[in-house]
Amino acid sequence: MTARKDYRFSIALGLLAAVALTVVGSRACFAQADPASEPAVLAVAKVLPAVVNINTERVVRRTVRDPFEDFYAQFFGYNRVRPREIRQTLQSLGSGFIIDPAGHIVTNQHVVERAADLKIHVTTNDGKTYNAHYIDGDDKTDLAFIKIDAQTDFPFINLDNISPNLLGETVIVVGNAVGYGSSISRGVLSAVKRNITVDDTEYKDLVQTDAAINPGNSGGPVIDLSGRLVGISSAKMAFTPQGVPTQGMGFAIPAEVVRDSVNRFKKMPQKRARLKNEAASVETSASKAEKLFGMQLQNLSQELSDALGYLRGRGVLITAVEPRSPADEAGIERGMVVYRVGKSDVTAVQQVEALLAPAQSGSNVNFTVGVIRAGGQNRELGAVSLTAR
Repeated sequence: MTARKDYRFSIALGLLAAVALTVVGSRACFAQADPASEPAVLAVAKVLPAVVNINTERVVRRTVRDPFEDFYAQFFGYNRVRPREIRQTLQSLGSGFIIDPAGHIVTNQHVVERAADLKIHVTTNDGKTYNAHYIDGDDKTDLAFIKIDAQTDFPFINLDNISPNLLGETVIVVGNAVGYGSSISRGVLSAVKRNITVDDTEYKDLVQTDAAINPGNSGGPVIDLSGRLVGISSAKMAFTPQGVPTQGMGFAIPAEVVRDSVNRFKKMPQKRARLKNEAASVETSASKAEKLFGMQLQNLSQELSDALGYLRGRGVLITAVEPRSPADEAGIERGMVVYRVGKSDVTAVQQVEALLAPAQSGSNVNFTVGVIRAGGQNRELGAVSLTAR
């Protein structure tokens, strides 16, 4: 009996130890389940300061008529009153996110559709509101590039480290859903390279997710659990083209496309500034050509040559001809190109200025002008002797 009691006592001790370990383990599990340490919470906290709400206003003009005026026009053949023009202010809400410390933002083109009198207001996650201006956009990719008008450093989402976009990975949609800022929805990456048509608009190579995408989310980021960009919320399919209702089918522009588009957008201001500087240099560097012969000249950049269909790397463009000037009287017209001054070929305004430096009033200068089309075809050149006035 003693041995049996010892055996039962051993079993009891074992059970008590097991229970104790279970309790301790459970407490450890509960201690590890702190919501603040969840990957999704950490990812949202990482990107949320860079997510913005975008509010745009633009004025459209519409012509309206009184129905009675249409009646008079139909039966009596005249209008008594001219149609009235009314101005309407259209507003749109969307999301976007900052991509560098300077405050550049990427969003959907349809959120900030370009207009001459477009006003853009951006609200950051800390509640501050800034004015912003439109830089560039692309209807084909439905992406736009804007910038906050402020001199300060902003938190941003790094486009140099994007998500690998693996099927089944957890994704989080962040944005301004139906006007509520800092809204979050969660799902998985359901598919890649989807081509869809929504409201007669075709979208290509999108990523698909079952995370909820609602009006106002457009332009906001879709991220993974590391806070890396998966894409930009773009469209939600509520019905198939056949009218069948759907659930859990949201689509985003892939991060790869976003990154490539942003790199292209960043080059546009530089290109515009260069063209502006070239145009500004006409008045100063070509003053001899204008003063003595009445021609305004501009350098023929590769972009300008391609746009006009002219041969690259040859000549200087004539942008204006003063009426009754020596150039005008010789038949030279705007859009022609000066290819040679005297016996020297020219490819820049500065060269023309240098060759004209010795010329004075009464000097005779020979110019070769005309147009050489791309490919060297359709050569229309002529030699003209102009007398400086």
